[in-house]
Amino acid sequence: MSIAGAFIMPHPPIIFPEVGNGEEGKIQNTIDAYRQAARRIAALKPDTVVVTSPHTAMYADYFHISPGERAHGDFARFGAPDVGIDAEYDSEFVQTLTDLAGKAGLPAGTFGEKDSSLDHGTMIPLRFVNEYFTGYRLVRIGLSGLSVLDHYRLGKCVAQTAEELGRKTVFIASGDLSHRLKEDGPYGFAKEGPEFDSQVTGAMAEGDFLRFLTFRPDFCDAAAECGLRSFIIMAGALDGKSVEPELLSYEGPFGVGYGVCAFSVAGSDESRRFDVMYEAEQREKLDIAKSNEDAYVKLARLSLETYVKTGKRTEIPGGLPEEMLRDRAGAFVSLKKDGQLRGCIGTIGPVTGCVAEEIVRNAVSAGTEDPRFSPVTARELPTLVYSVDVLAEPEPIASMKELDVKRYGVIVTSGYKRGLLLPNLEGVGTPEQQVSIALKKAGIRKAESYSMERFEVVRHK
Repeated sequence: MSIAGAFIMPHPPIIFPEVGNGEEGKIQNTIDAYRQAARRIAALKPDTVVVTSPHTAMYADYFHISPGERAHGDFARFGAPDVGIDAEYDSEFVQTLTDLAGKAGLPAGTFGEKDSSLDHGTMIPLRFVNEYFTGYRLVRIGLSGLSVLDHYRLGKCVAQTAEELGRKTVFIASGDLSHRLKEDGPYGFAKEGPEFDSQVTGAMAEGDFLRFLTFRPDFCDAAAECGLRSFIIMAGALDGKSVEPELLSYEGPFGVGYGVCAFSVAGSDESRRFDVMYEAEQREKLDIAKSNEDAYVKLARLSLETYVKTGKRTEIPGGLPEEMLRDRAGAFVSLKKDGQLRGCIGTIGPVTGCVAEEIVRNAVSAGTEDPRFSPVTARELPTLVYSVDVLAEPEPIASMKELDVKRYGVIVTSGYKRGLLLPNLEGVGTPEQQVSIALKKAGIRKAESYSMERFEVVRHK
């Protein structure tokens, strides 16, 4: 047995009459599609239902799988304490999945649970399923801050677990779409919201899981999406399978996108190995990027790779442009992996003898000392994209009106606390955003008095 069917389902609490108090009628198409999906699950009579939810325990570098034999949850936080769900876990499935994930090099397991109660992202699908079928056991999996490929590969481990245990398994990927469809929605309106929902529902309807993997992180952030990584784990569970997709409904009257989609498994299809396809695309892009790197970026790459592989700092190589050896300036080195930040460290002003030395120093620090990330490993080195920003001398400014987020970076200072944000960053569209982030980095409260400086950079990619 393996994955018998898979479903993408949203999780609006308002969908239940006890919570919606009549407002649920505005998403009747979603309710009808939910019941249609639930009837299909009942017809499959699964031994195990796997639910991935954005609202259970989530860690930056670890997939949490709910432990124990059973769990309960209710909708008290949504004003309906009498609406509750009980579930029995498939503990054997959980243990085997944890073991297989470990063998695949994925950090996943049952540690770190702070609240054992079922979350609404899990309970809403299960309440509909339970109307028609209850003869299953549950596996509940959280998302993480790990890469899209790691999410996909975890899904492959889910399918492998089902096969090894002989479990007929149904996969439910719980997740809403954009939260920025309307001005009066929970996060207001952003043009990326409808664009995201159009693209992701198109990918659902076509069963094009490669598109799930290739959405830009800044685009997803701007759209305030919820469930994409849930969908990616599901895609991994269907790796190498021929699927018949059916988009059962889509609507967003409350400013949040709700999509229900069913995927029937129709056999094997070796052309649907989307992790392999994605990696090939990424390698091609990286090869092109590396071939176009200038001397500044090549030096940053050489510096970090030498240190990670040997534990020693590189000597300044010959053949560098004269200004790199002559000029002194602050410099930031940024690392990205799979489109996401992997490290960024720099100096506001020069602390070494020249720009080249500044780059060597900060490239190593970006890869090994950024407190937001674990140190870069040798295995990751070929996947990294580098950029180097060389800073011009900062100049004081009196107000945010003198900022331009595309042209200028900003430095905020209050006493000994100082924070910097580079210009032209993905997801930073206004001076207010720019200053707010810089203040947060510095640990300066907005109520405190602070001074501002702006600076220009020369960005090398």
